[in-house]
Formats: sequence, C-alpha cells, structure tokens
Amino acid sequence: MSLSSYSDVFSITHERGYDEEICAGDLVRTGENFHPHYTVIAVSGDKAWVRNVQNGVDSLAQLNRCRKIGQVDASGVAVAAE
Repeated sequence: MSLSSYSDVFSITHERGYDEEICAGDLVRTGENFHPHYTVIAVSGDKAWVRNVQNGVDSLAQLNRCRKIGQVDASGVAVAAE
C-alpha cells in the first residue's frame, strides 16, 4: 500500500510550460505551495533528495514537483533569483 500525496488527493497538476534544470544547491518548493522551502542535496534520475530549510528534515521528491525559487549562498541563506 502506498500513501497518497496532497497532489494526488487534490488532483494538482505539476506540468509546467517551460524547462527548468534543478541541481544540488538549488532552493525549491513543491507544487502549488509557497512553503516549505527545500534545499536540493542531490539529484538522481527523476528524484531529488531535499532538505527542509526550517526543520532540517530530509525527504525524497519527484523533480517534476519541484519549482526553483532562488539560489542559496554559501551560508545557506536564500538570495533573490535573477
């Protein structure tokens, strides 16, 4: 048995009309939500290892559900996207 995600329950589409490369070190959010924010630790195939910036909890996320929201400087602080 697999637990459903909020995306499955509320039928949220994660399609976007543009290509976006997500790499380790990027700051992302998932789906339609603005929070929480995650730092991408690593990317493998269609999955990303992400860390919640507020509580430090690590998770795995599908890349198609991640949206880049800016960059993280060397101290881990988000900086505005250019």
